[in-house]
Amino acid sequence: MTAAARRAPKAGIDPDPTKSWLRRARPLVRAHRALLITSLTLSFIGLIVQVQIPDLVRIGIDRALVDRTEGLEKYVWLIAGLAITQGLINFLARLYLLRTAYEMEYDLRNLVFGHLMRMSYGFYDRVQSGELISRATSDIRAVQMYLAFGPSILVQCTIAGIAFALMVSINAPLAVVAMLTMPVIAVLGVRMRKAIFPVSWLIQSRLAGVATVVDENIQGVRIVKAFAAEKRQIGTLTRAADGLRWAYTTDARIRSRWMPVMDNLPRLGLAMVLLVGGLMVLDGDATVGTIVAFNSYVLMLQPPFRMLGMIIMMGQRAAASAQRIYDILDTPAELTDPAEPVVPQPRGDVRFEGVRFTYPDGTVGLEGLDLHVRPGETVALVGATGSGKSTVARLAARFYDADAGRVLIDGADVRDYPLATLRGRVGIVPDEPFLFSLSLHDNIAFGQPAATREQVVAAAVAAGADGFIRDLPQGYDTVVGERGYTLSGGQRQRVAIARALLVNPPVLILDDATSAVDVRVEHEIHEALRDLMRDRTTIMVAHRLATIGLADRVVLIENGQAVATGTHTELLATEPRYGRVLATEVNA
Repeated sequence: MTAAARRAPKAGIDPDPTKSWLRRARPLVRAHRALLITSLTLSFIGLIVQVQIPDLVRIGIDRALVDRTEGLEKYVWLIAGLAITQGLINFLARLYLLRTAYEMEYDLRNLVFGHLMRMSYGFYDRVQSGELISRATSDIRAVQMYLAFGPSILVQCTIAGIAFALMVSINAPLAVVAMLTMPVIAVLGVRMRKAIFPVSWLIQSRLAGVATVVDENIQGVRIVKAFAAEKRQIGTLTRAADGLRWAYTTDARIRSRWMPVMDNLPRLGLAMVLLVGGLMVLDGDATVGTIVAFNSYVLMLQPPFRMLGMIIMMGQRAAASAQRIYDILDTPAELTDPAEPVVPQPRGDVRFEGVRFTYPDGTVGLEGLDLHVRPGETVALVGATGSGKSTVARLAARFYDADAGRVLIDGADVRDYPLATLRGRVGIVPDEPFLFSLSLHDNIAFGQPAATREQVVAAAVAAGADGFIRDLPQGYDTVVGERGYTLSGGQRQRVAIARALLVNPPVLILDDATSAVDVRVEHEIHEALRDLMRDRTTIMVAHRLATIGLADRVVLIENGQAVATGTHTELLATEPRYGRVLATEVNA
């Protein structure tokens, strides 16, 4: 698997939460100002060219058709030339504008995704995945549209000022009549802005709710079907969709109340121009060409009026979306690299000293755990469900930070390691292996993208996965389905074990990693693990006697504490609690 070249974002978001959302986004816009300014400049030039056309029409009508002092062909060619020029300029302006928009979207998307990748397990325990998906997609698009297209729309709106200046130069009284509706538009725009903002926020929130329902049902489709819960889940989606529909309907109702007025006010201006201008022509104070030109100018003012309403709505939606994005970016990463990292020699020494930990939902994971696993030692953690065995694995790899006490790897606190270095030293195979929709080669090489096929095959052989992989139609190039569900549970676990072994960490943690394989396959994996564990520290969360048999030492975990330690035979003879756990929790 080769990593695609990745350009880092050119700028970030201002971290000051007291600033407005636009001021916080200013560094991102400033980083792309060259493309944006080029686009806006070209757009402005195109507008200047555009407003010249009605004036040429006025002159052509008055001189060629009314006064008959000049030929009409000259004005036809001039107007055609200006139209072609305007088209080319607008093409370039649009091209640069779209490039700016997608560059901003790229940077913003990478900022959000990069921040999500730095967040701890605790963050994902609290936030729904559908909510994050919505914020990383539709919310980013809403902000991108406003940051890129908002300035362009404002430039387009300057055509009103340019057209008004030309109209004043032609006929000042008639120009005033044509612009009488502008103050009304401004007042209506402000009132519509106040009405739309809360609905925009509600729409984005309910979009996230729908995304959450869809995501959970796609991820859990097998459970839904297993319990014949399709109708109930459709009902859940229907309720979420109804809430979204109500928000969209409310938004449409507000727009339908204000937009027709804002769209048709320029047409009222057109009627006033025709009335007043016609009287002025009859009195000899204006020409026919002037009336035709002013009609064109008034029609030219209609798009800016419509875009004024559009930019108000875009701004409100972008403000709501930006706040939801900033909520993510303003959430500090709970696990960060130390200012002065330490990187001692890797030996595989693991020590827990008085470690206490409680999950975000209040569940107690560990309560004063003391545990020492010597380099090269294999230790099996045995205990009842919920005793804290898996929590040991998660704290050793620093998926969470201990609330009290210390977790030491090779004599250094895990909080003093760079995270990448620590994860390279502690390999973990979870009890629920996750595979990506990639080839089996790429899944095994996920932690070592540059690994050769020979190295990948060697890891698969060690994990007992080589046999079934070679039986697949494309072998190691077979692409597994989403989450690896085209493979059996045992096959997924073997691939996950191979993925951890390829990294060759000095500390290997198997979190009940052979629970989904049959006895024969488990025996094959154990035979391979005996050789691999000889020179590395291994901590195994055990639910089978065969797994316990691989350990040099067994540690009994109860209520988040290590209450007994020794060999399997010793504990069986001296510790009644160990016997009870074997009888109720451990399979043969």
